[in-house]
Amino acid sequence: MPSRCPESQDFPDKIGHEPVLKNESVALLAPKDGGAYIDCTFGGGGHSRAILESADCTLTAFDKDRDAAIRAREFAKDFPGRFQFIGESFSKLNELKTSGYVGILMDLGVSSFQLDEADRGFSLRKEGPIDMRMDVSSGITALELIERTPLFELEEIIRDYGEEPRYRKVAKALKDAAQNGELKTTIDLANLVEKVLGRNPRSKIHPATLTFQALRIAVNDELQEIEKALPAAFNLLSSGGVLAVISFHSLEDRIVKKFFKKMAGRPEDRFDNSFVQERVKLAEIITRKPITATDEEISKNPRSRSAKLRAIRKL
Repeated sequence: MPSRCPESQDFPDKIGHEPVLKNESVALLAPKDGGAYIDCTFGGGGHSRAILESADCTLTAFDKDRDAAIRAREFAKDFPGRFQFIGESFSKLNELKTSGYVGILMDLGVSSFQLDEADRGFSLRKEGPIDMRMDVSSGITALELIERTPLFELEEIIRDYGEEPRYRKVAKALKDAAQNGELKTTIDLANLVEKVLGRNPRSKIHPATLTFQALRIAVNDELQEIEKALPAAFNLLSSGGVLAVISFHSLEDRIVKKFFKKMAGRPEDRFDNSFVQERVKLAEIITRKPITATDEEISKNPRSRSAKLRAIRKL
């Protein structure tokens, strides 16, 4: 079953599809008989299965990846009458006609299924087209993004979404290579960034990792999707319901943390100058610090290394 995360160079080729922080997520949601739950990122169904096997409950899963829809059809046979799949992004949660859900789980980022399939273009270790779309039926590819985006905007993407310090050098190299027809595959892209930035022999992380992350986030509009989905998910919860979110990099985690603090009636960050009387406590934060993977899980699934799990309970 899939994990969702950025990719680094030191990951083994075959790690299996294991849901990250599965036991911890289920413990926070505490599935109950008769309860209704949502898995916002079905992937391969690892978290969905764990929830449905924990109680005689129902679950609705979202995923805009068409391959996930194929897996969901087989998955549904194991839970007749208890599982529903919606082939849309979790940003469409606000279109659900039902509410009163006891627990909602979001497992953000790219799934290991997508990383493991070279033709999806997410992996910097496997040769494939420079695509990176989670929904291959719509939107532009990462290569088209590089080709069509003005240089200053590409610099902003790599700076803001990749947090790459040398974003100007990378963006200029990408534009030049694309214009010269030198970017054909993900390996071309990875090698180009490595050539521009060099490699730190003390680091296990490939120098192109942040650039791949930035392009992927931009292509899929990931951060905006999260910002839409969080309030929609919260509104669907019943009183006492739990919203749990697994993030894999600081940009995702920052959005989640700020939203949770807002729902808990706390200042969102050190720049929040709102008056105390303006804040409304609608939830309690039930993870004082983010839950992270154990050493045992990391040894079995290196992709869990950067995972952070946070949760709130609606009042």
